Amino acid sequence: MRRLLASLSLILLALSASAEVIHIETAELEALIKRGVPLIDIRTQPEWEQTGVIEGSKLLTFFDENGKHNAPAWLAKVTPLADAGQPVIVICRSGNRTLAVSNFLTQQAGYRTVYNVKYGINRWLKEQRPVVQATPILSACRADKTC
Repeated sequence: MRRLLASLSLILLALSASAEVIHIETAELEALIKRGVPLIDIRTQPEWEQTGVIEGSKLLTFFDENGKHNAPAWLAKVTPLADAGQPVIVICRSGNRTLAVSNFLTQQAGYRTVYNVKYGINRWLKEQRPVVQATPILSACRADKTC
């Protein structure tokens, strides 16, 4: 029994050691998007509407306006986009909320590679990179019940 527990502990340690949060800049974000890595924008609807979103982003709010979240419900919407074995990118306004989400994905949800966009959409906009209006994306994902 001790051997079994020791073996399980080593396996869990190895799995968690292979999980990685990688902090990226906007140029790396652009390259990852071109490679087809899913980009999940975890901001709130008013934030999306105020700034626009990066084309191709999946809009999935993690923290509501009061800072509350429902991690299991959110994760259920993420897994069809990228399972734990696939890399995923998360973005918010400044990179702070996505740091917490990145750690959740790697430490609790079993994701191996999570890219956290440093400085979030703010840096993207500061560099005058393109965004699209959120309204059509929100309409489509609401119809599909994916956001």
